[in-house]
Amino acid sequence: MDSSVKSFFVEFRASANAFLSKYEPLALVFVPLLVLLLARLLQSFLDLVYERGLKATFLSFFMATIKLIPGVKRRIDSEKQKVVEKLQSSGNSKRESWRTELPMAGLGTEVIEKMKNEKQNDVVWQGKCSGTVYIGGSESEGHFSLINEACSMFAHTNPLHLDVFQSVVRFEAEVVAMTAALLGSKVEASGGQICGNMTSGGTESILLAVKSTRDYMKAKKGIKKPEMIIPESAHSAYDKAAQYFNIKLWRVRVDKEFKADVKAIRKFINRNTILIVGSAPGFPHGIIDPIVELGKLASSYGICLHVDFCLGGFVLPFARKLGYPIPPCDFSVKGVTSISVDVHKYGLAPKGTSVVLYRNHEIRKHQFVAVSEWSGGLYVSPTIAGSRPGGLIAGAWAAMISLGEEGYLQNTKEIMEVSKRVHRGINEIPELFVVGKPDMTIIAFGSSVIDIFEVNDVMSSKGWHLNALQRPSCIHICVTLQHVSIAVDFLQDLQESVNTVKKNPGPINGGLAPIYGAAERMTDRSMVQELLISYMDGTC
Repeated sequence: MDSSVKSFFVEFRASANAFLSKYEPLALVFVPLLVLLLARLLQSFLDLVYERGLKATFLSFFMATIKLIPGVKRRIDSEKQKVVEKLQSSGNSKRESWRTELPMAGLGTEVIEKMKNEKQNDVVWQGKCSGTVYIGGSESEGHFSLINEACSMFAHTNPLHLDVFQSVVRFEAEVVAMTAALLGSKVEASGGQICGNMTSGGTESILLAVKSTRDYMKAKKGIKKPEMIIPESAHSAYDKAAQYFNIKLWRVRVDKEFKADVKAIRKFINRNTILIVGSAPGFPHGIIDPIVELGKLASSYGICLHVDFCLGGFVLPFARKLGYPIPPCDFSVKGVTSISVDVHKYGLAPKGTSVVLYRNHEIRKHQFVAVSEWSGGLYVSPTIAGSRPGGLIAGAWAAMISLGEEGYLQNTKEIMEVSKRVHRGINEIPELFVVGKPDMTIIAFGSSVIDIFEVNDVMSSKGWHLNALQRPSCIHICVTLQHVSIAVDFLQDLQESVNTVKKNPGPINGGLAPIYGAAERMTDRSMVQELLISYMDGTC
């Protein structure tokens, strides 16, 4: 047997050498290398198609090729700059007078008077903004005054020094525990280990949840090329997380009711999937995703499920107690592994306060970063920031303790009733339609007969600051306590704006409707991203 095998290899070697002797030695070296290079290029192309889709890949290739033509790239850049300048037009002239150096002599306490004067340049926002300011009343009294005093009292504190500022450490722990209790931590199904930390806002809460999930799934399943799947209605913070933490992101179309499509999400799950996402409710349309179904899906595949409660965390639990049909969507749902919830929205805390929660400590441990080889000593911190503002933590604690359950129930009753009035009022305007069936206080509306972005421009000229959305083209208002007394004014201005656009269609002077409309129709999404980045680069 051994001799026959040896004979086979001898004959094979002889025949192979005889065959290859016909070719130049240099060709024998470079041809395999060329084949490997072509194979690598093909693999890269197929990976790009897999990641972006065939249409987007060819479109990107086409645009890149077009820009190689002399003069074309210069023309595209010129047109792009015009759009950016239009977006920045309201702020560029003001920036020319901004300081670029320290004053030679300080103003001392006179700086407060200067700040008051600067504040007079802010637009009138009271009751005119979608979301933005969630506390009702005047900013010089009531709840505003209370949280300002609380923040001021602890403005110098930093929970990083937990041995020094023990009061702030306690405040944070209690804010986290009270928030968790609203979202199912006391329910047996939660497992009794809900834990978390305060963060600077919903984006940081989502970033931490994604980072922790990535590292947890790597430790648990050995996943080294992580992917996450989100509905297209999910917050843009997930795009940030995907870029920051090198995670492949799949955005999946929502269903006809503008909810996360569970069947569509299932199709994207593979061995590298670490996380799927649901919102309660979604920012664009105020609609709650089917969290129970998403929880079952996550559990069946052994992956994580994050629920974005940033808008609903301090409304939905109280709305349920008031009798509204709010479906289960917190830690009482099996499969939910983390939750983000903003205290600075309907929790009526100062801006810069949010909470990230985890089902257990095993997941949260992957949020922390510990350093043991630094010459500055042993170091560990719970969130992205090292030092954190104790004043904001104290302000959040003061907001929650001052209002209590009764206060939040009353606030929820008022804003839910106003939201229903606004919803009905929009439905009574024939040219408009409400997008989906909002579950909470966000009402998105569009039109099939007039340009909704032109309506938004007219509303802006009347002092309103609404949110322009896409897929579908619409605008929304996020109802807060600021709107309780002016819902009628909003509906009246909206009706007048619709009438104006219907009578005189076309963009108004200085309006952004053409830009929003063009961005919605632009098939090359990378171009839209370039515009946004150029705008931001010239703004901050």
